[in-house]
Amino acid sequence: MKREELTEKILDVKRENSWSWRHICDEIGGMSDVLIVGALLGQMKLVKPQAARAAALFGLTKAEQNMLNEVPYRGTGTPMPPTDPLLYRFYEMVMVNGPAWKELIQEEFGDGIMSAIDFDFDFKREANPKGDRVRISMSGKFLPYRYYGHQQGVQEYGFKEDDEA
Repeated sequence: MKREELTEKILDVKRENSWSWRHICDEIGGMSDVLIVGALLGQMKLVKPQAARAAALFGLTKAEQNMLNEVPYRGTGTPMPPTDPLLYRFYEMVMVNGPAWKELIQEEFGDGIMSAIDFDFDFKREANPKGDRVRISMSGKFLPYRYYGHQQGVQEYGFKEDDEA
């Protein structure tokens, strides 16, 4: 079985039982809903206890359970640029606002990146008389570039430098 086939099997069971992602995440538990759903869609892995819970919930074989615990080949399910309107809006936000975000983050922290691995994501529904809004919160660890081959007197990492340097 290929990973894409396992995703389709999981989605079929979800549909047959009329389960919500909320129900599924509550049953599997132990980590972020984004990670659980991402794993069931083939983009993340479930640790062994969560893979076992998912297998019991979805009636999976031992081989399918083990597949949920394998490190996936990430990013394979979405064409670039994305064609789904919701995913495209995220892409558009990065394409339009990304250069400004980069400048502001690096001015504050230094020469580096925001981790997408050591990362938290949360969203909530916000009532609004003009139409409900989606409130998104993301928090990623700042990872400075390492200046390998640096010599004495040159900082090793790209953290923000003192103005007096």
